Amino acid sequence: MSRDGSGKMPAPARKDQALNLLAFDTASEWCTAALWQDGAVAFRAIHAGQTHSDLLLPMLMELLAEAGFSLKQMDGLAYGMGPGSFTGLRIACGVAQGLALGADLPVLGISTLEALAEEARQTLGAQAVLACLDARMNEVYAGRYLWSEGNWQCQGGPLVCPPDALPTVEGAWFGAGSGFAAYPGLARGLTGARADLLPHARAIAALAAARFVRGEGLPAEGAEPLYIRDKVARKISER
Repeated sequence: MSRDGSGKMPAPARKDQALNLLAFDTASEWCTAALWQDGAVAFRAIHAGQTHSDLLLPMLMELLAEAGFSLKQMDGLAYGMGPGSFTGLRIACGVAQGLALGADLPVLGISTLEALAEEARQTLGAQAVLACLDARMNEVYAGRYLWSEGNWQCQGGPLVCPPDALPTVEGAWFGAGSGFAAYPGLARGLTGARADLLPHARAIAALAAARFVRGEGLPAEGAEPLYIRDKVARKISER
């Protein structure tokens, strides 16, 4: 991987390799984008802070140009649907809808927590993952995912709760995500944890590929964020 987070990596062997997809995620402080091309993935990852809206489209267009594709040659668009930053989720949905309408492509939202689990599997071989993102305001987003028969099975969540209210897990579970940086104590009892793992677009692309082949893509207007907080925004006085 280069200094700016660009790179290429082989994707896991799947039956759906003859497929071209764009995938992206803006749910965290990172902005990630990926191009799935016949089973291999080219990607970009930039620590964006609050500049996702400026970075995302150029990253996607750069990936397409490098591969010699136009947007209309894609078979679908996949995006991180949440949970995560409310502003980031709106950016991802807006870009997905706009690009899909312009190029007449199906879209598919992928859970950022499941993408975290997939990133842990691809990079570390983990097959039982407690995915946990820092939700700010003394809360975390979390979900438990078990890899079985070639798919992730959700064993609990997604949920948002204070870190001390997170349900305990038993057995050989691995922790992934920024929640373990904000609250290191959450890793107690796990086989290990990686707080630096992201809901990366390359993982979103891998998860989406099989689902597009199964016909699960939606029209552009079907792109929606996954909010799991009752209140999307709070006043400073309420925090």
